[in-house]
Amino acid sequence: MAVTMTEAAAERVKKFLQSRGKGIGLRLGVKTSGCSGMAYVLEFVDETQGDDEVFNIAGVNIIVDSKSLIYLDGTELDFVKEGLNEGFKFNNPNKTGECGCGESFTV
Repeated sequence: MAVTMTEAAAERVKKFLQSRGKGIGLRLGVKTSGCSGMAYVLEFVDETQGDDEVFNIAGVNIIVDSKSLIYLDGTELDFVKEGLNEGFKFNNPNKTGECGCGESFTV
């Protein structure tokens, strides 16, 4: 089981961590939420928990708890700029659908 990240996403996370001034990486997870059932969670991590998997990609630690990894296995985290909008994009091969606004998904 694994997650990956594009170079653009890795560079953006590095910048966020540098400006924050602390942290060992970025947590990628899921929670029950939204109109499709599940939503992605991104947050800074200062220390790992017992059930965390750590993936070092391009010098950035992506930390995923074991419960979320079931839904995120094979997911690629990307950072995209589209017109005036920019943000992280989740390329998740496990999703079977998503809501119209793209904030939540189903597996």
